[in-house]
Amino acid sequence: MPCLIKPEPFDPWKETQQHQQTQLERGKYGATASFVGTMRDFNQGDNVTSMTLEHYPGMTENYLNKICEEANQRWDLIDCLIIHRTGKIQPDDPIVLTVVWSAHRKAAFEACRYLMEELKSRAPFWKKENLKDNENENNRWIEKNTPG
Repeated sequence: MPCLIKPEPFDPWKETQQHQQTQLERGKYGATASFVGTMRDFNQGDNVTSMTLEHYPGMTENYLNKICEEANQRWDLIDCLIIHRTGKIQPDDPIVLTVVWSAHRKAAFEACRYLMEELKSRAPFWKKENLKDNENENNRWIEKNTPG
């Protein structure tokens, strides 16, 4: 159940396929549920040109592993994967990937949503948005995530 922090762009579909082909036993899973979060070019009514995501090394990975373990205890899962970007991110860049494999769809859907909601509400990430309005550029730290 890997949880990875990546400072560089990643392709969520390639990551999913690679994990599936190298880490999972063929024929054992019947459901794969995934969520990909990408950067929008707007937030709170403002134009966002880019953002910077920071994390606390060690603590963040431990927390992501913890929520994967919690999901595995609540549902009958075969595996899960979380990948999260840090550093400077542009609009349309993937920020986060959560994937869950299970024998059945209900467990996969519920666990995937659980991972994403827990990650968004409690994982130690800090987001600074770069804004542009007409001719001015400024930055702001985001204190609260947008509702699901």
